[in-house]
Amino acid sequence: MTMNDDIKQALDVLHQGGTILYPTDTIWGIGCDATNSEAIEKVYKIKGRDPQKSMLVLVDYPARVERYVDDMPEVAWELMDVTDKPLTIIYSNAVNLPENLIAEDGSIGLRATHDKFCQQLITRFKRPIVSTSANFSNQPSPANFSEIDPGIVKAVDYVVKWRQDEKKKASPSGIIKLGPTGEVEIIRE
Repeated sequence: MTMNDDIKQALDVLHQGGTILYPTDTIWGIGCDATNSEAIEKVYKIKGRDPQKSMLVLVDYPARVERYVDDMPEVAWELMDVTDKPLTIIYSNAVNLPENLIAEDGSIGLRATHDKFCQQLITRFKRPIVSTSANFSNQPSPANFSEIDPGIVKAVDYVVKWRQDEKKKASPSGIIKLGPTGEVEIIRE
């Protein structure tokens, strides 16, 4: 199966409100339409995750972040420009996303992906997608596809074939939290 065929299959599932297991620019993730509250609920159930814990969202390009953040701090652009590894930024003022995806304090974690598969998937979907690690809550994140619990594989609606054979150990993204006036807090390097 080609990457394009895999994207088509994933798009069909996302358009129907389903869940996917897919490779990202970091670790494998469980994803869904980040604008569909019912799909988001499915991801919480698959992971056994407390709905009070928000999940991060992937966009295809940095400019798309502005659609989901009210009054984006200027420093965010600088951080996205200078980072040489995947960086998730937690913004204070989430907008245009369902309540069950936004943290209680109104924040949301967003990352502009640099992964070719994810960029094409999100661009063609025309919406952001949820990206939460492909593991059950309180279990370690898988470093590659072979480490994903079979229960997760069975629970999602579609498993992307692209990059399943990779054996390199992937790492989660760095995480920085930005305050409303641009103050920076490093959560994970």
